[in-house]
Amino acid sequence: MVALYRSRFFTALAAACALVLTSSSMAQAGAVGTTPVRTFEYSVGGMTVKVPTGCLFTHILRGGGKKITYQNAGVDCAFVGALSSGFCNWRIDFTYANTDNKTYRTSRGRTHDECKIDPMRNNSPQTLPRYGKACAHLYVNGVRRVSQCHHITK
Repeated sequence: MVALYRSRFFTALAAACALVLTSSSMAQAGAVGTTPVRTFEYSVGGMTVKVPTGCLFTHILRGGGKKITYQNAGVDCAFVGALSSGFCNWRIDFTYANTDNKTYRTSRGRTHDECKIDPMRNNSPQTLPRYGKACAHLYVNGVRRVSQCHHITK
């Protein structure tokens, strides 16, 4: 099981690197960013759940200018992180802010009651009214645990 998660982690990392390396020569722009999920504990049904190190939150954008044609965010865990019970009562939100860092749009994800080691969400294509940044946020048990953002510029 650990080998499966390790394989998925390294496959996702290789795909992200390939996308970053190839996107500069393509007509469409793309961005991939990964942020480590810090260790934390939370309570579910009277039990304490600990999320150890070894998990990464990745946010992917494709498009050009203010048009986002594809957006995805999710968690991949490897090593000790892949052995945990995962993320319970989770949701992923996408937010959009202007160049003054004022959020003007939020696409709130559905809260999932089940526990998953690899929560993930796609968002619908967006045409943004202004430049600024697009962010993805992972909430676990109602608390924001990690965010990853990309600047949207000309």
